[in-house]
Parts: sequence; C-alpha cells; structure tokens
Amino acid sequence: MSKWNTLLLTGVVAACISTVYAADKAPTAEKAPAVLEHKVKNIAGQEVDLSKYKGKVLLVVNVASRCGLTDQYEQLQGLHDKYSDKGLAVMGFPCNQFGKQEPGSEADIAAFCTKDYGVKFDMFSKLNVNTIKKDGKVIEEADPFYQSLTSTETKPAGKGNITWNFEKFVIGRNGEVVARFAPRTSPDDAEVVKVIEAELAKK
Repeated sequence: MSKWNTLLLTGVVAACISTVYAADKAPTAEKAPAVLEHKVKNIAGQEVDLSKYKGKVLLVVNVASRCGLTDQYEQLQGLHDKYSDKGLAVMGFPCNQFGKQEPGSEADIAAFCTKDYGVKFDMFSKLNVNTIKKDGKVIEEADPFYQSLTSTETKPAGKGNITWNFEKFVIGRNGEVVARFAPRTSPDDAEVVKVIEAELAKK
C-alpha cells in the first residue's frame, strides 16, 4: 500500500471514530418523570401530553359537580389565582365513579364550572380513577395516570384507591408525588398550602 493510501485510510478511520464518539456523547432529550409519562384529554377532547407540566408544581384533584364537596372548586380556583404565576398548575379530573355524581357530558361540566365557580384552571375529560372488578373481571379500569398516582406511597394518605371525590395529590417540580390529601381536606387547608409553597420554593 502506498504512503498516500495509508494516510487516506488512517484519516477515514479517525473520522469514523470521531463521529461515533460524538454521537455517543450527544445530549439526549431529558425524559419526563414517570408520573408525567402519560397522555390525557382535556375538557375539549384534545390530547394533552402531561410532560408539558414538567417543572411546575401540580395539584391534581378528581372532581364532581353534584357532590357535597363540590364547593371546593372555589378554593381550588383561589389557589390558581394566587399561585399560578409562581408555577402552580391546578388540574381537575372529573370522575363519575363515586355516587354517580358527575353524570354530565364534558360540555355540561365545563359550563357548570365556568358559570358557578369561574374556573380558569385546567380541566380534563372524564376518566376512571379506580379499577373496579366484578366476579373477578375488570368492569372499569383506572386511567394509567391515576394508576401511577395511586400506586405511589405518599403522606399523609398513603397509596391505594381513591376514596371519594376531591382527593388531592401534590406533584413537585421534579415530577415526584410529594403529598396526598383526603377529600374532606380543603384545598386551602394550612397543611396543603404549606406543601404547595415548599414545592414552589424549589427551583
């Protein structure tokens, strides 16, 4: 092999090695936290990738329009008004699994929330939050997003099925579920606000 061919071959090999090394070191898109690796539909029926909320503090609530706790919409909207510009996203997920207290369509729910409570935070389409079985067969399956939420060990409520309408989860900026509160715990309860403010303070 001539000296020229040897130099040419050496250059080609070096270029290939350099390309492989660069590809191996190339930055990859940061993966969304596990609990946000889901897609849901908003109240208008449009698909939403929950990874869009990465970096925000989330207050996730399963809601209903005909429940004794429905007035909690007022406190939820209050939290939205006070903290949304600081990074809080309140997220309402209508569910009809508890006493059939959310029987209406998405259009009915949207109209009710807007007219009665002036809701401006993000609302989503109806979904199931619990998996229900009858005679060993699944008759209602929980949405994958709620499967992730309810399988996470959290305080003070712990993991397991949603117990009723207006159960609350707080998800930190890092995408981890940091707290879970019972339905009767008001959204503006001091303990809920304390957790939200602590997570908002993190960057």
